[in-house]
Amino acid sequence: MKFILDNLSLVLAVLVSGGMLLWPLMRARAGGPTIDTLEATKLLNSREVQVVDCRTAAEFSGGSLAHARNLPVTDIGRHADELRKDVPVLLVCEHGRRSSIASVKLRSAGLKEVYILGGGMQAWRAAGLPVSK
Repeated sequence: MKFILDNLSLVLAVLVSGGMLLWPLMRARAGGPTIDTLEATKLLNSREVQVVDCRTAAEFSGGSLAHARNLPVTDIGRHADELRKDVPVLLVCEHGRRSSIASVKLRSAGLKEVYILGGGMQAWRAAGLPVSK
């Protein structure tokens, strides 16, 4: 106990840094499964999928996945009931962070099969995959 009190700043630094390392992992699990561009392409080619782009309208107008529907993350909770619960949802944003937030909202609205495109549109473009405007 004396060691902890004598080194309180060191102990706090260890706890804070450990928490910061674990936070992205915990956040990713809360959002649901993240799939890469290859897995997303396989999903899109093998099943009916609802592609939801949760970026702003301005970002969306710059290009997105084919047949994507634009529902900004700020509005997605209000429009969750417009999505079919029996068809998987693939969430897309620019990097993958907003999709995680949107996934939590959709899952709490009762959608069970929600996937996040890891790396978002940035990864999609980097893989040389087609973008619709």
